[in-house]
Amino acid sequence: MSVTLLVADSVWSDIESTGTVTEEQLSILHFLFGKNLEKATRIIDKRGVKKISGLPSGRSIFQVVGESQKREEYLCFPGDYCGCYSFFYDVVSRGEQQCCKHQLAARLASSLGTYSEIEVSDENLALMLSKI
Repeated sequence: MSVTLLVADSVWSDIESTGTVTEEQLSILHFLFGKNLEKATRIIDKRGVKKISGLPSGRSIFQVVGESQKREEYLCFPGDYCGCYSFFYDVVSRGEQQCCKHQLAARLASSLGTYSEIEVSDENLALMLSKI
């Protein structure tokens, strides 16, 4: 794991423990993630993060709205995967970013509890995941 992600994980843990984010924590995250953090906070402000949980297993994935005019929704595992173009291009292919704005939005919303929750059957969740 990179130093960037270790520092970020420490900040995420602090945010989760208090349920709030300080200016100092935002400053650290902005230093680590730059413009992607700014975009992620805009997504959260627009209530663009949903947590979709399967029942009865409790397994979950996030669905995050993009900022484009199309308002596309991307399935996202905050630490591992996003279905957006930027994830594949900037994170996976070029390695220029640690994560995309959708992953950051999902992680920050998860830490703060500021997401909409949707419950579906495990079968429906599996169907959604099969389309990734």
